[in-house]
Amino acid sequence: MPTISCKPAILGGTPVRTRPFAPRVTMSQAEQQAVREVLESDVLSAFIGASGKFFNGGRRVTDFEAIWCQRLGFKHAVSVNSWTSGLVTAVGAIGIEPGDEIICPPYTMSASATCCLFYGGIPVFADIDPETFCISAKSIAGRITPRTKAIMVVHLFGHPADMDEIMALARKHNLKVIEDAAQAPGVLYKGRPVGAIGDLGGFSLNFHKHIHTGEGGVIVTNDDDLAHRCRLIRNHGENVVTGDDPAELVNCIGNNYRLTEVQAAIGSAQMSKLDACLSTRAGLAEHLRRRIDKLPGLRAQAHPADGSTHAYYLLPVHFNARQAGLSRHQFVKAVLAELPKPEGFEGTALTEGYVKPLYLSPVYQKRIAIGSKGFPFHLAPAGWPDYSAGSCPVTEHMYQNELLLCPVVREPLTTADMDDVASAMERVLEHAAEISRNVPDSATLFTPVAAAMDTNVR
Repeated sequence: MPTISCKPAILGGTPVRTRPFAPRVTMSQAEQQAVREVLESDVLSAFIGASGKFFNGGRRVTDFEAIWCQRLGFKHAVSVNSWTSGLVTAVGAIGIEPGDEIICPPYTMSASATCCLFYGGIPVFADIDPETFCISAKSIAGRITPRTKAIMVVHLFGHPADMDEIMALARKHNLKVIEDAAQAPGVLYKGRPVGAIGDLGGFSLNFHKHIHTGEGGVIVTNDDDLAHRCRLIRNHGENVVTGDDPAELVNCIGNNYRLTEVQAAIGSAQMSKLDACLSTRAGLAEHLRRRIDKLPGLRAQAHPADGSTHAYYLLPVHFNARQAGLSRHQFVKAVLAELPKPEGFEGTALTEGYVKPLYLSPVYQKRIAIGSKGFPFHLAPAGWPDYSAGSCPVTEHMYQNELLLCPVVREPLTTADMDDVASAMERVLEHAAEISRNVPDSATLFTPVAAAMDTNVR
Protein backbone atom coordinates (compact mmCIF):
# COMPACT_ATOMS: atom_id res chain seq x y z
CA MET A 1 0.00 0.00 0.00
CA PRO A 2 1.50 3.42 -0.93
CA THR A 3 2.36 5.83 1.85
CA ILE A 4 -0.29 8.52 2.28
CA SER A 5 0.90 11.53 4.20
CA CYS A 6 -2.37 13.52 4.24
CA LYS A 7 -3.94 13.71 7.68
CA PRO A 8 -7.25 11.76 7.87
CA ALA A 9 -10.39 13.87 7.85
CA ILE A 10 -11.66 12.36 11.11
CA LEU A 11 -8.57 13.87 12.78
CA GLY A 12 -8.92 17.27 11.12
CA GLY A 13 -7.48 16.69 7.65
CA THR A 14 -9.01 17.45 4.26
CA PRO A 15 -11.42 14.74 3.00
CA VAL A 16 -10.58 12.68 -0.04
CA ARG A 17 -13.81 13.87 -1.64
CA THR A 18 -16.59 16.33 -0.85
CA ARG A 19 -18.60 16.11 -4.08
CA PRO A 20 -21.69 13.90 -3.57
CA PHE A 21 -21.92 10.63 -5.43
CA ALA A 22 -24.27 10.95 -8.38
CA PRO A 23 -27.79 9.72 -7.58
CA ARG A 24 -29.27 6.71 -9.32
CA VAL A 25 -31.81 7.99 -11.86
CA THR A 26 -34.23 5.23 -12.81
CA MET A 27 -37.11 6.90 -14.63
CA SER A 28 -36.52 7.83 -18.29
CA GLN A 29 -38.72 8.88 -21.19
CA ALA A 30 -39.60 5.23 -21.78
CA GLU A 31 -41.20 4.90 -18.33
CA GLN A 32 -42.89 8.28 -18.62
CA GLN A 33 -44.38 7.36 -21.99
CA ALA A 34 -45.57 4.01 -20.68
CA VAL A 35 -47.33 5.70 -17.75
CA ARG A 36 -48.93 8.29 -20.03
CA GLU A 37 -50.36 5.54 -22.20
CA VAL A 38 -51.91 3.86 -19.16
CA LEU A 39 -53.35 7.15 -17.89
CA GLU A 40 -54.80 7.93 -21.30
CA SER A 41 -56.43 4.49 -21.40
CA ASP A 42 -58.15 5.32 -18.07
CA VAL A 43 -57.60 1.72 -16.96
CA LEU A 44 -55.25 1.75 -13.99
CA SER A 45 -56.06 -1.81 -12.95
CA ALA A 46 -57.99 -4.43 -14.87
CA PHE A 47 -58.11 -7.20 -12.25
CA ILE A 48 -61.48 -8.62 -11.26
CA GLY A 49 -61.72 -10.96 -8.27
CA ALA A 50 -64.05 -13.39 -10.03
CA SER A 51 -63.87 -15.96 -12.82
CA GLY A 52 -63.37 -14.55 -16.27
CA LYS A 53 -61.00 -12.83 -18.66
CA PHE A 54 -59.56 -10.39 -16.14
CA PHE A 55 -58.96 -12.67 -13.17
CA ASN A 56 -55.26 -12.57 -14.09
CA GLY A 57 -55.15 -8.85 -14.80
CA GLY A 58 -55.10 -6.52 -17.76
CA ARG A 59 -52.93 -6.33 -20.86
CA ARG A 60 -49.99 -4.55 -19.29
CA VAL A 61 -49.81 -6.93 -16.34
CA THR A 62 -49.86 -10.02 -18.55
CA ASP A 63 -47.40 -8.43 -21.02
CA PHE A 64 -45.00 -7.64 -18.17
CA GLU A 65 -45.21 -11.20 -16.88
CA ALA A 66 -44.51 -12.53 -20.39
CA ILE A 67 -41.47 -10.28 -20.74
CA TRP A 68 -40.13 -11.51 -17.42
CA CYS A 69 -40.47 -15.15 -18.54
CA GLN A 70 -38.88 -14.53 -21.94
CA ARG A 71 -36.01 -12.42 -20.62
CA LEU A 72 -35.03 -14.58 -17.66
CA GLY A 73 -36.07 -18.06 -18.76
CA PHE A 74 -39.04 -19.14 -16.64
CA LYS A 75 -42.26 -20.89 -17.66
CA HIS A 76 -44.50 -18.80 -15.39
CA ALA A 77 -44.27 -15.32 -13.87
CA VAL A 78 -46.93 -14.01 -11.48
CA SER A 79 -46.68 -10.33 -10.58
CA VAL A 80 -47.62 -9.13 -7.09
CA ASN A 81 -47.81 -5.77 -5.32
CA SER A 82 -44.67 -6.39 -3.23
CA TRP A 83 -42.12 -9.13 -2.81
CA THR A 84 -43.35 -9.55 0.76
CA SER A 85 -46.72 -10.44 -0.81
CA GLY A 86 -44.84 -12.74 -3.15
CA LEU A 87 -43.17 -14.57 -0.29
CA VAL A 88 -46.48 -15.00 1.54
CA THR A 89 -48.04 -16.27 -1.69
CA ALA A 90 -45.20 -18.72 -2.32
CA VAL A 91 -45.46 -20.16 1.19
CA GLY A 92 -49.21 -20.54 0.77
CA ALA A 93 -48.85 -22.14 -2.65
CA ILE A 94 -46.67 -25.00 -1.39
CA GLY A 95 -49.43 -25.93 1.06
CA ILE A 96 -47.96 -24.96 4.41
CA GLU A 97 -50.07 -26.21 7.34
CA PRO A 98 -50.03 -24.89 10.95
CA GLY A 99 -47.02 -26.37 12.72
CA ASP A 100 -45.04 -27.08 9.55
CA GLU A 101 -41.44 -25.90 9.73
CA ILE A 102 -39.59 -23.90 7.10
CA ILE A 103 -35.81 -23.61 7.38
CA CYS A 104 -34.76 -20.00 6.78
CA PRO A 105 -31.55 -17.94 6.86
CA PRO A 106 -31.33 -15.46 9.76
CA TYR A 107 -29.34 -12.86 7.83
CA THR A 108 -31.90 -11.26 5.54
CA MET A 109 -34.89 -8.97 5.59
CA SER A 110 -37.55 -9.98 8.12
CA ALA A 111 -40.16 -10.97 5.52
CA SER A 112 -38.06 -13.91 4.35
CA ALA A 113 -39.04 -15.60 7.61
CA THR A 114 -42.25 -13.91 8.78
CA CYS A 115 -43.93 -15.01 5.53
CA CYS A 116 -44.08 -18.48 7.13
CA LEU A 117 -46.10 -17.22 10.09
CA PHE A 118 -49.09 -16.11 8.02
CA TYR A 119 -50.12 -19.75 7.50
CA GLY A 120 -49.01 -21.00 10.90
CA GLY A 121 -45.63 -22.15 9.63
CA ILE A 122 -42.69 -21.99 12.03
CA PRO A 123 -39.35 -20.49 10.92
CA VAL A 124 -36.32 -22.57 11.89
CA PHE A 125 -33.07 -20.67 11.36
CA ALA A 126 -29.99 -22.26 9.80
CA ASP A 127 -26.62 -20.52 9.71
CA ILE A 128 -25.03 -18.87 6.69
CA ASP A 129 -21.95 -19.69 4.64
CA PRO A 130 -19.12 -17.28 5.57
CA GLU A 131 -18.18 -16.62 1.92
CA THR A 132 -21.52 -16.38 0.11
CA PHE A 133 -23.51 -15.06 3.14
CA CYS A 134 -26.34 -17.31 1.92
CA ILE A 135 -27.91 -20.15 3.91
CA SER A 136 -25.52 -23.07 4.41
CA ALA A 137 -26.52 -26.55 3.27
CA LYS A 138 -24.48 -28.04 6.12
CA SER A 139 -26.43 -26.01 8.67
CA ILE A 140 -29.74 -26.84 6.98
CA ALA A 141 -29.01 -30.56 7.33
CA GLY A 142 -28.76 -30.20 11.09
CA ARG A 143 -32.13 -28.44 11.36
CA ILE A 144 -34.31 -30.90 9.45
CA THR A 145 -36.99 -32.64 11.53
CA PRO A 146 -40.05 -34.75 10.65
CA ARG A 147 -42.03 -31.48 10.68
CA THR A 148 -39.85 -29.72 8.07
CA LYS A 149 -41.82 -28.85 4.94
CA ALA A 150 -39.59 -26.46 3.01
CA ILE A 151 -36.33 -24.54 2.74
CA MET A 152 -36.25 -20.78 2.16
CA VAL A 153 -33.14 -19.79 0.21
CA VAL A 154 -32.08 -16.13 -0.04
CA HIS A 155 -29.56 -15.17 -2.72
CA LEU A 156 -28.19 -12.42 -0.50
CA PHE A 157 -26.65 -9.25 -1.93
CA GLY A 158 -27.03 -10.79 -5.42
CA HIS A 159 -24.72 -13.80 -4.88
CA PRO A 160 -26.34 -17.19 -5.59
CA ALA A 161 -26.58 -19.76 -2.82
CA ASP A 162 -25.12 -23.24 -3.33
CA MET A 163 -28.22 -24.65 -4.98
CA ASP A 164 -26.77 -28.06 -5.89
CA GLU A 165 -26.20 -29.02 -2.25
CA ILE A 166 -29.49 -27.47 -1.13
CA MET A 167 -31.50 -29.24 -3.83
CA ALA A 168 -29.81 -32.55 -2.97
CA LEU A 169 -30.98 -32.14 0.64
CA ALA A 170 -34.47 -31.19 -0.52
CA ARG A 171 -34.78 -34.26 -2.73
CA LYS A 172 -33.45 -36.53 0.00
CA HIS A 173 -36.03 -35.30 2.52
CA ASN A 174 -38.89 -34.50 0.11
CA LEU A 175 -38.83 -30.78 0.89
CA LYS A 176 -40.05 -27.84 -1.16
CA VAL A 177 -37.56 -25.05 -1.98
CA ILE A 178 -38.49 -21.37 -2.23
CA GLU A 179 -35.88 -18.99 -3.65
CA ASP A 180 -35.95 -15.41 -2.41
CA ALA A 181 -34.03 -13.72 -5.22
CA ALA A 182 -35.15 -10.20 -4.29
CA GLN A 183 -31.61 -8.85 -4.80
CA ALA A 184 -30.61 -11.15 -7.66
CA PRO A 185 -32.55 -10.53 -10.91
CA GLY A 186 -30.84 -12.06 -13.92
CA VAL A 187 -28.35 -14.00 -11.77
CA LEU A 188 -27.20 -17.42 -12.90
CA TYR A 189 -26.14 -20.37 -10.78
CA LYS A 190 -23.91 -22.61 -12.91
CA GLY A 191 -25.69 -21.31 -15.99
CA ARG A 192 -29.23 -21.67 -14.61
CA PRO A 193 -31.37 -18.64 -13.68
CA VAL A 194 -31.97 -18.36 -9.95
CA GLY A 195 -35.57 -18.11 -8.81
CA ALA A 196 -36.95 -21.42 -10.05
CA ILE A 197 -34.09 -23.86 -9.60
CA GLY A 198 -36.18 -24.83 -6.61
CA ASP A 199 -39.95 -25.20 -6.77
CA LEU A 200 -40.67 -21.49 -7.01
CA GLY A 201 -39.23 -18.15 -6.01
CA GLY A 202 -39.10 -14.61 -7.17
CA PHE A 203 -37.85 -11.05 -7.20
CA SER A 204 -38.47 -7.65 -5.66
CA LEU A 205 -39.50 -4.55 -7.61
CA ASN A 206 -38.95 -2.26 -4.64
CA PHE A 207 -37.49 1.20 -5.31
CA HIS A 208 -33.90 0.26 -4.38
CA LYS A 209 -33.75 -2.83 -6.60
CA HIS A 210 -31.98 -3.13 -9.96
CA ILE A 211 -35.28 -2.62 -11.76
CA HIS A 212 -38.34 -1.37 -9.94
CA THR A 213 -41.93 -0.23 -10.07
CA GLY A 214 -41.77 1.65 -6.77
CA GLU A 215 -43.15 -1.39 -4.96
CA GLY A 216 -43.91 -4.80 -6.40
CA GLY A 217 -42.62 -8.29 -6.99
CA VAL A 218 -42.62 -11.20 -9.42
CA ILE A 219 -43.07 -14.86 -8.48
CA VAL A 220 -41.52 -17.34 -10.92
CA THR A 221 -41.90 -21.09 -11.30
CA ASN A 222 -41.73 -23.81 -13.92
CA ASP A 223 -44.50 -25.78 -12.19
CA ASP A 224 -48.00 -25.36 -13.69
CA ASP A 225 -49.84 -26.28 -10.49
CA LEU A 226 -47.81 -23.90 -8.30
CA ALA A 227 -48.33 -21.09 -10.80
CA HIS A 228 -52.08 -21.71 -10.69
CA ARG A 229 -52.10 -21.67 -6.91
CA CYS A 230 -50.08 -18.44 -6.83
CA ARG A 231 -52.62 -16.77 -9.10
CA LEU A 232 -55.46 -17.94 -6.85
CA ILE A 233 -53.77 -16.61 -3.72
CA ARG A 234 -52.99 -13.30 -5.43
CA ASN A 235 -56.61 -12.53 -6.25
CA HIS A 236 -59.32 -13.89 -3.92
CA GLY A 237 -59.11 -17.48 -5.09
CA GLU A 238 -62.22 -18.43 -3.12
CA ASN A 239 -64.28 -16.66 -5.78
CA VAL A 240 -63.09 -18.83 -8.67
CA VAL A 241 -62.72 -22.31 -7.15
CA THR A 242 -65.65 -24.38 -8.42
CA GLY A 243 -65.69 -27.02 -5.69
CA ASP A 244 -64.61 -29.86 -7.99
CA ASP A 245 -61.22 -29.87 -6.24
CA PRO A 246 -61.52 -28.61 -2.64
CA ALA A 247 -57.73 -28.77 -2.30
CA GLU A 248 -57.58 -25.63 -4.42
CA LEU A 249 -59.03 -23.68 -1.50
CA VAL A 250 -56.09 -24.41 0.81
CA ASN A 251 -54.47 -21.08 1.75
CA CYS A 252 -56.30 -19.28 -1.08
CA ILE A 253 -58.90 -17.08 0.59
CA GLY A 254 -59.18 -13.34 0.87
CA ASN A 255 -56.00 -11.87 -0.63
CA ASN A 256 -55.42 -8.92 -2.96
CA TYR A 257 -51.76 -8.90 -3.96
CA ARG A 258 -52.33 -7.48 -7.44
CA LEU A 259 -49.97 -5.24 -9.42
CA THR A 260 -51.50 -2.22 -11.18
CA GLU A 261 -51.37 -1.49 -14.90
CA VAL A 262 -49.22 1.58 -14.17
CA GLN A 263 -46.64 -0.48 -12.27
CA ALA A 264 -46.62 -3.18 -14.93
CA ALA A 265 -46.06 -0.61 -17.68
CA ILE A 266 -43.10 0.84 -15.76
CA GLY A 267 -41.73 -2.64 -15.16
CA SER A 268 -41.89 -3.53 -18.85
CA ALA A 269 -39.89 -0.40 -19.70
CA GLN A 270 -37.38 -1.13 -16.93
CA MET A 271 -36.65 -4.67 -18.12
CA SER A 272 -34.69 -3.39 -21.11
CA LYS A 273 -32.16 -1.83 -18.70
CA LEU A 274 -31.33 -4.93 -16.69
CA ASP A 275 -28.39 -6.18 -18.75
CA ALA A 276 -26.66 -2.80 -18.71
CA CYS A 277 -27.29 -2.45 -14.97
CA LEU A 278 -25.80 -5.85 -14.18
CA SER A 279 -22.80 -5.23 -16.45
CA THR A 280 -22.07 -1.84 -14.90
CA ARG A 281 -22.25 -3.17 -11.35
CA ALA A 282 -20.03 -6.15 -12.14
CA GLY A 283 -17.41 -3.86 -13.66
CA LEU A 284 -17.44 -1.44 -10.75
CA ALA A 285 -17.29 -4.28 -8.23
CA GLU A 286 -14.30 -5.84 -9.97
CA HIS A 287 -12.46 -2.51 -10.09
CA LEU A 288 -13.08 -1.81 -6.41
CA ARG A 289 -12.27 -5.41 -5.45
CA ARG A 290 -8.81 -5.16 -7.03
CA ARG A 291 -8.01 -2.14 -4.88
CA ILE A 292 -9.61 -3.41 -1.68
CA ASP A 293 -7.87 -6.77 -1.77
CA LYS A 294 -4.46 -5.06 -1.60
CA LEU A 295 -5.29 -3.43 1.73
CA PRO A 296 -4.52 -4.94 5.15
CA GLY A 297 -7.53 -6.33 6.95
CA LEU A 298 -9.89 -6.12 3.95
CA ARG A 299 -11.10 -8.74 1.48
CA ALA A 300 -13.97 -8.24 -0.92
CA GLN A 301 -16.36 -11.10 -1.67
CA ALA A 302 -15.03 -13.07 -4.64
CA HIS A 303 -17.00 -13.20 -7.85
CA PRO A 304 -18.72 -16.60 -8.19
CA ALA A 305 -17.21 -19.17 -10.54
CA ASP A 306 -18.46 -22.14 -12.60
CA GLY A 307 -20.86 -20.21 -14.83
CA SER A 308 -22.44 -18.34 -11.91
CA THR A 309 -22.95 -14.58 -11.77
CA HIS A 310 -23.52 -11.86 -9.17
CA ALA A 311 -26.02 -8.97 -9.29
CA TYR A 312 -24.05 -6.78 -6.84
CA TYR A 313 -27.02 -5.32 -5.06
CA LEU A 314 -24.25 -4.60 -2.56
CA LEU A 315 -20.57 -5.52 -2.51
CA PRO A 316 -19.75 -7.39 0.74
CA VAL A 317 -16.28 -6.95 2.25
CA HIS A 318 -14.65 -8.98 5.02
CA PHE A 319 -12.94 -6.91 7.74
CA ASN A 320 -10.22 -8.15 10.12
CA ALA A 321 -9.69 -5.67 12.96
CA ARG A 322 -6.38 -7.20 14.09
CA GLN A 323 -4.85 -6.93 10.62
CA ALA A 324 -6.33 -3.48 9.99
CA GLY A 325 -5.11 -2.06 13.29
CA LEU A 326 -8.40 -0.49 14.37
CA SER A 327 -11.96 -1.59 15.10
CA ARG A 328 -14.56 -2.02 12.41
CA HIS A 329 -16.58 0.84 13.90
CA GLN A 330 -13.59 3.17 13.86
CA PHE A 331 -12.75 2.15 10.30
CA VAL A 332 -16.23 2.80 8.92
CA LYS A 333 -16.58 6.09 10.76
CA ALA A 334 -13.19 7.28 9.50
CA VAL A 335 -13.83 6.20 5.90
CA LEU A 336 -17.18 8.02 5.82
CA ALA A 337 -15.47 11.15 7.13
CA GLU A 338 -13.30 11.10 3.98
CA LEU A 339 -16.33 11.07 1.68
CA PRO A 340 -19.45 13.21 1.13
CA LYS A 341 -22.16 12.97 3.75
CA PRO A 342 -24.67 10.39 2.50
CA GLU A 343 -28.23 11.49 1.86
CA GLY A 344 -29.60 7.96 1.83
CA PHE A 345 -28.90 4.30 1.29
CA GLU A 346 -27.49 4.57 -2.24
CA GLY A 347 -25.16 7.45 -1.38
CA THR A 348 -23.46 5.66 1.50
CA ALA A 349 -20.02 4.35 0.63
CA LEU A 350 -19.67 1.93 3.50
CA THR A 351 -21.70 0.48 6.34
CA GLU A 352 -21.27 -2.33 8.85
CA GLY A 353 -23.12 -5.40 9.97
CA TYR A 354 -26.25 -5.48 7.77
CA VAL A 355 -29.39 -6.51 9.70
CA LYS A 356 -29.57 -7.99 13.20
CA PRO A 357 -29.94 -11.80 13.11
CA LEU A 358 -33.68 -12.32 12.78
CA TYR A 359 -34.09 -14.79 15.64
CA LEU A 360 -32.91 -12.12 18.09
CA SER A 361 -35.91 -9.89 17.28
CA PRO A 362 -38.88 -9.80 19.73
CA VAL A 363 -41.27 -11.86 17.59
CA TYR A 364 -38.99 -14.90 18.05
CA GLN A 365 -37.61 -14.12 21.48
CA LYS A 366 -41.13 -13.71 22.90
CA ARG A 367 -42.69 -16.24 20.49
CA ILE A 368 -45.71 -14.07 19.79
CA ALA A 369 -46.91 -13.56 16.21
CA ILE A 370 -50.56 -14.31 15.36
CA GLY A 371 -52.75 -13.33 18.31
CA SER A 372 -51.44 -13.13 21.86
CA LYS A 373 -51.38 -16.85 22.78
CA GLY A 374 -48.15 -17.81 21.05
CA PHE A 375 -49.51 -19.08 17.72
CA PRO A 376 -47.92 -20.75 15.84
CA PHE A 377 -44.88 -21.24 18.09
CA HIS A 378 -46.89 -23.20 20.66
CA LEU A 379 -47.35 -25.92 18.04
CA ALA A 380 -43.63 -26.74 18.16
CA PRO A 381 -42.04 -29.05 20.76
CA ALA A 382 -40.86 -27.37 23.95
CA GLY A 383 -37.56 -25.56 23.48
CA TRP A 384 -37.73 -25.80 19.69
CA PRO A 385 -36.80 -24.00 17.51
CA ASP A 386 -33.65 -22.64 19.14
CA TYR A 387 -33.82 -18.85 18.93
CA SER A 388 -31.12 -18.23 21.52
CA ALA A 389 -28.08 -16.05 20.99
CA GLY A 390 -25.25 -18.18 19.63
CA SER A 391 -27.49 -20.54 17.66
CA CYS A 392 -26.09 -19.26 14.34
CA PRO A 393 -22.49 -18.30 15.19
CA VAL A 394 -21.35 -17.39 11.67
CA THR A 395 -24.24 -14.97 11.26
CA GLU A 396 -23.61 -13.35 14.61
CA HIS A 397 -19.87 -13.01 13.91
CA MET A 398 -20.53 -11.36 10.55
CA TYR A 399 -23.06 -9.00 12.10
CA GLN A 400 -20.97 -8.04 15.11
CA ASN A 401 -17.41 -8.14 13.80
CA GLU A 402 -16.59 -8.87 10.18
CA LEU A 403 -19.02 -7.76 7.48
CA LEU A 404 -18.81 -4.43 5.65
CA LEU A 405 -21.10 -3.44 2.77
CA CYS A 406 -20.54 -1.06 -0.16
CA PRO A 407 -23.85 0.25 -1.54
CA VAL A 408 -22.22 2.59 -4.10
CA VAL A 409 -21.25 -0.17 -6.53
CA ARG A 410 -24.03 0.94 -8.83
CA GLU A 411 -24.99 2.97 -11.86
CA PRO A 412 -24.30 5.77 -12.87
CA LEU A 413 -21.07 5.78 -10.85
CA THR A 414 -17.72 5.20 -12.50
CA THR A 415 -14.38 3.60 -11.74
CA ALA A 416 -13.17 7.06 -10.71
CA ASP A 417 -15.82 7.08 -7.99
CA MET A 418 -14.66 3.63 -6.86
CA ASP A 419 -11.10 4.97 -6.74
CA ASP A 420 -12.21 7.69 -4.33
CA VAL A 421 -13.79 5.07 -2.07
CA ALA A 422 -10.64 2.95 -2.18
CA SER A 423 -8.43 5.99 -1.55
CA ALA A 424 -10.49 6.83 1.53
CA MET A 425 -9.93 3.31 2.83
CA GLU A 426 -6.20 3.53 2.08
CA ARG A 427 -5.84 6.81 3.96
CA VAL A 428 -7.65 5.48 7.00
CA LEU A 429 -5.55 2.31 7.12
CA GLU A 430 -2.32 4.29 6.70
CA HIS A 431 -3.26 6.18 9.88
CA ALA A 432 -4.92 3.23 11.64
CA ALA A 433 -2.85 3.44 14.82
CA GLU A 434 -3.49 7.17 15.26
CA ILE A 435 -7.22 6.76 14.57
CA SER A 436 -7.43 3.82 16.97
CA ARG A 437 -5.92 5.95 19.74
CA ASN A 438 -8.04 9.05 19.15
CA VAL A 439 -11.44 7.99 17.80
CA PRO A 440 -13.84 6.46 20.34
CA ASP A 441 -14.92 2.92 19.64
CA SER A 442 -18.53 1.86 20.15
CA ALA A 443 -20.48 -1.32 20.67
CA THR A 444 -23.26 0.21 18.55
CA LEU A 445 -22.98 -0.54 14.84
CA PHE A 446 -22.30 2.56 12.77
CA THR A 447 -25.00 2.14 10.16
CA PRO A 448 -26.35 5.57 9.17
CA VAL A 449 -28.78 4.01 6.72
CA ALA A 450 -29.57 0.77 8.55
CA ALA A 451 -33.27 1.59 8.65
CA ALA A 452 -33.39 2.14 4.90
CA MET A 453 -31.49 -1.08 4.24
CA ASP A 454 -33.83 -3.12 6.42
CA THR A 455 -37.21 -1.76 5.42
CA ASN A 456 -36.53 -1.53 1.69
CA VAL A 457 -35.07 -4.96 1.02
CA ARG A 458 -38.38 -6.57 0.04
